[in-house]
Amino acid sequence: MTYKFSKTIGWNWKEFFFQLLLNIVLFIFYSFDSRQPGIEEHKVFIFLAYALGAIIINYAFIPHLYYKKKYVLFFISSLLVISIVIFVEEFIIEPIYFANTERGEFRGVLYSLLDVMPTLIILSGFKFAWDASLKQNELEALRISANESEMQFLKSQINPHFLFNNLNNLYSYAIENSPKTLTIILELSAVLRYMLYDCKEKYVSLNKEIEHLENFTKLYELQIEERGNVVFHSNNASNGYKIAPLILSVFLENAFKHSTASQSKNIDIRVNLTIDQRGKLQFDCTNSYEISTNTDDMPHGIGLQNVKKRLAILYPNAHKLNIDTSKNKYAVTLEMQLKRLEP
Repeated sequence: MTYKFSKTIGWNWKEFFFQLLLNIVLFIFYSFDSRQPGIEEHKVFIFLAYALGAIIINYAFIPHLYYKKKYVLFFISSLLVISIVIFVEEFIIEPIYFANTERGEFRGVLYSLLDVMPTLIILSGFKFAWDASLKQNELEALRISANESEMQFLKSQINPHFLFNNLNNLYSYAIENSPKTLTIILELSAVLRYMLYDCKEKYVSLNKEIEHLENFTKLYELQIEERGNVVFHSNNASNGYKIAPLILSVFLENAFKHSTASQSKNIDIRVNLTIDQRGKLQFDCTNSYEISTNTDDMPHGIGLQNVKKRLAILYPNAHKLNIDTSKNKYAVTLEMQLKRLEP
């Protein structure tokens, strides 16, 4: 029951204490009079009438009328509450404390509005500000949740895509009874172990990712045999940094896929990965391809589109990706600003 009540009027304990503190501070300013120190009893009851009116407007009319775009009904209802507050002040409280005096007489609607409205506006204004803050937090939580869901979806697309390609290759070697079949199975097992178990987190250590890329390269290098040359190089400054998993491997997979598909010999694939002391990573992956083959779709594969989305989500304003297909070369250059691993 408490949960439903909180949901209905937007109430929670943090807001309760915030509103209580706000009312206390506002009452102090309302009741303060340098000419007459102390708290006068009639001001307590008048302010309670103001506070009660604000509570009705803030927790009944604002969520149920204003936020549901029933603006006319909200205005009429609020005006009714304000009229009741003025009536209580002018015709009940003040006549009790100021009977037979000028203060006890009704001084007009305009004067009463100028007396009541500042307090109600301040209390209602802070209610709007509080709700806006909650809404912003909800939107941020939804954005994070959506990003995490999209990340999981993108990862689930990468794994089957990789597995499908390599199972086809493994099948071909098995038919030929190639002695490399067992080696491929071992390399494929290491790569899949990393994909399924080691990279469940949002980030992994850069050392693990590089080790995965090396295994990945060995796996595909077995398919090239004597048809070309593969060079993989990385510097030794990767300690202490983390990276989103399965990003760099997409570019490596594309390099092998497009080179082997377009060339029967003279395949040339070169990968260079460097990172400086400030955590700036540069990944260069270049592969040869034949112009006579159809390379129009090379930058538009599923894996590449996914990795672009992941980069936009995980490294906004912290990465730069450039793809060049000139001079029989397909070159990818990716710069990323990495973060350090938590101790």
